[in-house]
Amino acid sequence: MAESIIARVSRLLSAKLEDSVDRLEQAGGAEVMREAIREVDRAIDEVRLDHEAVMARRLQAVRQQKMLNERVAQLTEKAKFAIGEGCDDLAEAALSRQIDFEQQATKLDEVIAGARQEELRLENCVTALQTRKKQMDDALSAFLVSRSQAATGGDGPARAERDVENQVARSEQAFERAMAGAGGVGFTRADAQTVNRVAEIDGLQKSAAVAARMAKLKQTSGAA
Repeated sequence: MAESIIARVSRLLSAKLEDSVDRLEQAGGAEVMREAIREVDRAIDEVRLDHEAVMARRLQAVRQQKMLNERVAQLTEKAKFAIGEGCDDLAEAALSRQIDFEQQATKLDEVIAGARQEELRLENCVTALQTRKKQMDDALSAFLVSRSQAATGGDGPARAERDVENQVARSEQAFERAMAGAGGVGFTRADAQTVNRVAEIDGLQKSAAVAARMAKLKQTSGAA
C-alpha cells in the first residue's frame, strides 16, 4: 500500500475531532464523519492482519529454535560416540557444528523478542484505534442530536453547540490518556575493518570453545 499502516494509524490518531465536526458543519451532513469512521474500521482490520503475520513469524522462529536445540543435543551424543571410537577429528567436527547451531538459536532469540515487541505495538495500535472510533461515534451522535434539537427548537442552537463542544473535549481528553507513542531503536553500523577484527575474535572464541568441549568430553568419557 502507498501509506504504511503505522503512518496511517498515526495520521488517524493525530487528527482532531474538532476538525471532523467543522467538516460536518461545512458539508451539511453526517456522511463525512461516517466515512472517517469507516476508514478507522479499515485501519483496524489491516493492523490485525499485520499482527497475525508477526505472530506467525514469531511462532515459526520458535519452532526453528526448538529444532536447532534438538540438533545440538544430538551432536553432543555423536561427539561422545566419536571420542569413544577414537575419532577425535569427527568429534571436533560435531562440536563445531554444534556451536553453529547454538549461534543460530541465539539469533532466533532476537527475532522472537523483536516479534513480541512488534505484536505488542500492533495490539496497542488496535486499542488506540478502537478508542478513537468510540470517540468519533460519540462525536457523530452528539452532532446528530444537536442538529435534531436545532431543527425542532429544543434548547436552541447555542445549547446544541455547547453539547458538541463538551463531547469533543471529553473525547480528546480520553484519547490523550489512551494514546501511547511507539519508538524505535537504531543500529550503529561499523566499518569493514572493525567487522573483520571482531570476526577474528569470533573465530578464536569458537576454536577455544571446541577445545574446551573436547577436553570435557574426553574427561567424562574416560578417553586419554
